[in-house]
Amino acid sequence: MEQISNYINGKLVPPISGKYFENPEPATGKPLSLVPDSDERDVDQAVQAARSAFEHWSALSIEHRSQALMRVADLIERNLNELAELESADNGKTVALARDLDIPRAVANFRFFASSIVAFHSESHAAGDRSLNYTLRRPLGVVGAISPWNLPLYLFTWKIAPALAAGNCVVAKPSELTPMTAYRLAALCSEGALPPGVLNIIHGYGQKVGRAISGHPGIPAITFTGGTRTGRDIAERAAPHFKKLSLEMGGKNPVLIFADCAGDLYEEMLRTTVRSSFTNQGEICLCGSRILVERPLYERFRRDFVEAASALRVGDPAAANSDLGAINSKAHLEKILSYIDLARQEGGTILCGGQQLTVPGRCSTGWFVGPTVIEGLHADCRTNREEIFGPVVTIAPFDSEDEAVGVANGTEYGLASVLWTTDLRRAHRVAARLESGIVWVNCWMVRDLRTPFGGMKNSGLGREGGYEALRFFTEAKNVCVKIEKEVGSQ
Repeated sequence: MEQISNYINGKLVPPISGKYFENPEPATGKPLSLVPDSDERDVDQAVQAARSAFEHWSALSIEHRSQALMRVADLIERNLNELAELESADNGKTVALARDLDIPRAVANFRFFASSIVAFHSESHAAGDRSLNYTLRRPLGVVGAISPWNLPLYLFTWKIAPALAAGNCVVAKPSELTPMTAYRLAALCSEGALPPGVLNIIHGYGQKVGRAISGHPGIPAITFTGGTRTGRDIAERAAPHFKKLSLEMGGKNPVLIFADCAGDLYEEMLRTTVRSSFTNQGEICLCGSRILVERPLYERFRRDFVEAASALRVGDPAAANSDLGAINSKAHLEKILSYIDLARQEGGTILCGGQQLTVPGRCSTGWFVGPTVIEGLHADCRTNREEIFGPVVTIAPFDSEDEAVGVANGTEYGLASVLWTTDLRRAHRVAARLESGIVWVNCWMVRDLRTPFGGMKNSGLGREGGYEALRFFTEAKNVCVKIEKEVGSQ
């Protein structure tokens, strides 16, 4: 087993406690690495390093910071295959998905914000001949970044890249369940891509490291992606310090399919809905987990969707022919299975999947669940209202647009929605009514990094992406200059 290290002030260092815990490989259930059991002392050490580095880093020209981020992007890209294999082993996702999606997106995150900061502009307002107002945007200082286990390097870089681009230094905590690619990124950065102290990475449990970051008085801002309950805890700890918060949390995303979805669009919808349901074992906050189909199309969709879901191959994440890999942890596997049992108790019918799978060979002791489709559940039952975050979807018919929108909006979450129709007026009308931060029309997971990203209701606070992120990681200051008239002027 590899023993990984924290990354503080440009160096890979052991935790102050000297303690470690095991990180298992989801596909086998066997130990993969030893993770530092860090605590508030390690966090404080990282904050001090970041504060010492801040004056120099924030004073660098925008072009110099941009070049540094481009160097990090190049390092990730150069090591893409190694990072993809690490991500797969650590998370349970297939190597193919990590190679095609996760690691390229990490590269794109650094390159996008390295470019965006060069074009980021402030505002000026001339008040006639009386005064000129202009806005300065200053970095916040030391930013705390807490990222989840489902898209480890993808979302880790989504947070640290804009924070660094804006001139902040970062104390970051990757999930204790998936620390490997963040550790490898630290090793790459220790070769001189970033000045010491600019990026610091502390590994460990959320109740120790995450809580210490959230409550540290030297960290004025927190960016977090993860569960709603954890987001609420972070907000409570941050509140007494009046920290700036960006919280991207849970989802229970609806997919609305109208009966006019026919011909080539129907085939595209079917393929995309299978993807939006089961990609990454359903462990993406943007996955559609409640599929609502207009009644005239329901029986056809039900038949075709169940057939397509049943054909997905669950297997060794390292195998080229695996469509789905392993569930990230034993605890999460048990949670998913408990919700499938709950669905049965609530009157649901399992159309496919619904049980733990055994994958022969080296993965015989791993954590696998087949794609699961459930029908016959009331819209207000727990299975349809609570986030499962696995390869489990429910399907149900609807009879009117108002009914579909009401059911879609009928949870505490509001992260993303998907809408399939050929009626342009309906598309705009329904998209405006859906209570979610993102609405995809006739597509899913098409992302433009310039656009705002985040949820409504209990799915989020604030927005990430594009200039929204750069605004979050800076503080606005207005400067008002009085315009003096020349002596003797009329």
